[in-house]
Amino acid sequence: MKQLLAVLLVAFAATAQAVDSHAADVAKADAAKTKEVCKDVIGKDNKPVKNKDGSVKQMCKTIKVHKKHEGTEIPPKK
Repeated sequence: MKQLLAVLLVAFAATAQAVDSHAADVAKADAAKTKEVCKDVIGKDNKPVKNKDGSVKQMCKTIKVHKKHEGTEIPPKK
């Protein structure tokens, strides 16, 4: 009985380890699907805002990049 319990415990631990490593791989893949986009800051007078050193001030955001799926074209109605 103890041997059966030990075998079941080892099988459960191996399965849990495999699921945990798969979850880590999925998290890494999701982290790679982002990119940083920067735009120039525009003032009230529709001119770019400049920093103290004379360069144009930018506002940057990190956005997700979604995979585009190919689809079939819908035929026009008659």
